[in-house]
Amino acid sequence: MTTHPKEMNGAESVVRSLHAAGVDVCFANPGTSEMQFVDALDRTKLMHCVLGLFEGVVTGAADGYARMSGKPAVTLLHLAPGFANAAANLHNARKARVPMVNLVGDHALRHQKYDAPLSADIKGACAPFSDWVRSGRDAGSFASDAMEALRIAKGAPGRVATLIAPADIGWDEGGKMAAEIAPDGPVPLDGTALNAAVRALESGEKTVIIVGNSVLEDVAALALLQGIADKTGAQFVAPTSNRRMERGQGRVPVSKIPYAINDALARLAAYRHAILVESVPPVGFFAYPGKPSLLLPEACQIVTLAGVDGDGPMALATLADRIGAKPAKARTTAMPARPSAGAITLGSLAAALANALPDDAIVIDEAVTAGGALFPAGDAAKPNSWLALTGGSIGIGIPLSAGAAIARPDRPVITLQADGSAMYTIQGLWTQAREGSNVTTIILANRAYEILKGELHNVGAQPGEDALNMLNLDRPELDFVALARGMGVPGRRVEDVKELMHAIEDAAAEPGPFLIEAMI
Repeated sequence: MTTHPKEMNGAESVVRSLHAAGVDVCFANPGTSEMQFVDALDRTKLMHCVLGLFEGVVTGAADGYARMSGKPAVTLLHLAPGFANAAANLHNARKARVPMVNLVGDHALRHQKYDAPLSADIKGACAPFSDWVRSGRDAGSFASDAMEALRIAKGAPGRVATLIAPADIGWDEGGKMAAEIAPDGPVPLDGTALNAAVRALESGEKTVIIVGNSVLEDVAALALLQGIADKTGAQFVAPTSNRRMERGQGRVPVSKIPYAINDALARLAAYRHAILVESVPPVGFFAYPGKPSLLLPEACQIVTLAGVDGDGPMALATLADRIGAKPAKARTTAMPARPSAGAITLGSLAAALANALPDDAIVIDEAVTAGGALFPAGDAAKPNSWLALTGGSIGIGIPLSAGAAIARPDRPVITLQADGSAMYTIQGLWTQAREGSNVTTIILANRAYEILKGELHNVGAQPGEDALNMLNLDRPELDFVALARGMGVPGRRVEDVKELMHAIEDAAAEPGPFLIEAMI
């Protein structure tokens, strides 16, 4: 049993209480108001402390850690401006519904009335990107506040909980340990919804099952989903954006609702019934002239068998029992031929990736423009976990990889990273180098925000010189190999697809991070 002094300060009581409740990683970018936590983490040696050079790296890494470990890390952030830097990837974490606890330092209570230079409305800044916000009140109750934050974070579905930490209640003595509080479990299955789902499957009309979150992370649940489809003739699909999908040979392939609005509408147009399992009615990423916001047909009857706060695998098991469906047997997905020498295209890159991915790889997908073309590679490859951008806020790929690698250091991580979004959080490469993480980052270098060119056309615009100046990444061109080298990550630039495939295989087999700049 871990011992601790009878008298401790508020910061130490929080660190010890969180650790006793199973939190053992802290992703941090601390400042002056968090020095008491830095000291407590150092003295107790209870957590693995990971430094990010930008707060968006910190929260993105905590997201990746939660997706692969199934439990929250704690982040340490500096006042409202530091939280603001962290907010974009907290937005993604909320959309992924992952558990996370943020500790955000604040000025000492007695100092707050003076409007010091870093003073701001911290609660107001935190609220849009958190599911729960509270400010600590005194050293004696500080750990109890942290346990409430942890309870919220670990409830179903996972949530982002933010505890504001005034400096003085961290350094004041009188801290008291607090016990873990049981989180809220999944919402029980509703019998009325179950009956409605059975009727939809037995209606003889075209029915789609839209599955998300824990269903996509559970190989057995996916096999049962395929069995339900085989039994009833229903089809199934995943949302466009998903926190994690278990994919690869021997596992059930699940297609996604396309990102492009016309493709998404066409994909769902024929269905008369939709059964939602840990998902919500699909909506377009954006509004477009003359296009609907909701993607299912107006006449489609929607049944929520399990909401995002439900237990999707259990709901599918109960549904399968009602209709007499059994898990489907493992199926083999055709492997594309190994590409021969030639220029790197999206098609040849997908084939190279399918052949080169090592067994049990963790794939981080922030390919953005190339994402649709590369996604099928995950089904043909060896078994893998596929993590994607969930909230649309770009700049998550490199940090997400850093956190996933810390959660699972036994597994190779392969990052499919668009060049434009890489520049939002390129500092995450430094964290990978410092941690010695086995992450292979593939920069998809098309030298543009290519996806935005398509969006210009979607709203009826024809881009001219000034528009293209805002969308092209040239003058000067980025040198990602040099950027990586400057942060301690070796790399190489490749222009031939066969060379790219061998580079992926070699880098994944070697410990430590590596960057490949693939010229598309």
